[in-house]
Amino acid sequence: MNLHNFNKKKKQLPDTPGVYFFLGPKREVLYIGKATSLRDRVRSYFSPDLASARSPLVVQMVEKARSIDWRETDSVLEALILESSLIKTHKPHHNTLEKDDKSFNYVIITDETFPRVLVKRGKELGGLPPLPSRGEGGGEGCRSNPSEPFKATFGPFPHGVQLKEAMKIIRKIFPFRDKCNPPHPNPLPGRGEGAARARPCFNRQIGLCPGVCSGEVSAAEYGRTIRHIMLFLGGHKKKLLTTLESEMKKAARSERFEEAARLRGQMFALQHIQDVSLIKDDYRNFSARDASGLMRIEAYDTAHWQGSAAVGVMVAVENGEAVPAEYRTFGIKAAGAGDDIGALREILSRRLAHDEWRLPRLIVADGGKAQLAAAQKTLEEAGFHIPVVAVVKDDRHKARGILGNPELIKIYEKEILLANAEAHRFSIAKHRNKRRIG
Repeated sequence: MNLHNFNKKKKQLPDTPGVYFFLGPKREVLYIGKATSLRDRVRSYFSPDLASARSPLVVQMVEKARSIDWRETDSVLEALILESSLIKTHKPHHNTLEKDDKSFNYVIITDETFPRVLVKRGKELGGLPPLPSRGEGGGEGCRSNPSEPFKATFGPFPHGVQLKEAMKIIRKIFPFRDKCNPPHPNPLPGRGEGAARARPCFNRQIGLCPGVCSGEVSAAEYGRTIRHIMLFLGGHKKKLLTTLESEMKKAARSERFEEAARLRGQMFALQHIQDVSLIKDDYRNFSARDASGLMRIEAYDTAHWQGSAAVGVMVAVENGEAVPAEYRTFGIKAAGAGDDIGALREILSRRLAHDEWRLPRLIVADGGKAQLAAAQKTLEEAGFHIPVVAVVKDDRHKARGILGNPELIKIYEKEILLANAEAHRFSIAKHRNKRRIG
């Protein structure tokens, strides 16, 4: 990219959430991404250490780009939804290179009397070509077989972990059914449409389901909730707010004050979305400690004997000291015997799914360029921008070099080597224990 043109543009970049575009010579869309801060995220693509911090595909994209553009949103959640919609529309070359269609994530709304709202990956849906949605505001998706029809699908969403976080936020505003049973077909006398014999499911007890299984909501009432969710996922927030306001006034006129208050609460929540969980991976300064002053490094390693008794581990080092209470073990389930790269990707993916665990500021892989690239790709696919380094070993498994961001390595070399040594020690211990038991 022409740095002079970029320098003029970057002065206009706002410090707000939104979606950014890298454009080619003919203003074709090369890449679309979302950001907590458009200013900080776009500027990060022009840092001197881009090649070591991001994948080769990203570096190639920046070299091809001739201009940038962006759209602001009110929240990171809305940026996530807008990003999905724009990727579906433009199909940017450098977005689709990162994944095949089976790896993208979709929100599925089933075609039932009481629809379920589910998050699925393309490969779970058969990986078939996208079919048009029949739902208002719907996106595109896949249909696995005619016996499982979809009312609407939304996607593709590139960041699976963040999509699950987003759905948690949406569900708090609009409780929906995902796994609980539909109402019993023979309601108890006097309880009306949708009545059920079942006890409330767990999600109902914590306020994340409106009470489908226990018959506390009618099909008509629940249908309105589903339409609200579809409007929001379709990017029609303004129309949704107008709809909620109209329904609230109608409920108040009919003296259904409890319902009116609930609708007013939903409007307020939409206008004041708290999406802190969606920005937890937005590292504005890779070497900075988190808000508590903690510098956390996680290291990963695997151990096996000729492909058998394979085990993967994670260890944590915080402010220069090992934290054994935070060490974790992962059984290798998907990777084949002796597939160290596949095992690393597997355990790192499973670790990232644990949003209740504190995120690291730096990740250490054991190995060379292949392990470094595999870890970076896994993080990028999951929507996390955490720097990675890799510790290269000699024939006696002694560290002889570190690959990755030179500045980070210079600052945290001692902690990186400690984390790597702990990961190796812990993986060997767990592997021996597994062989002894097995």
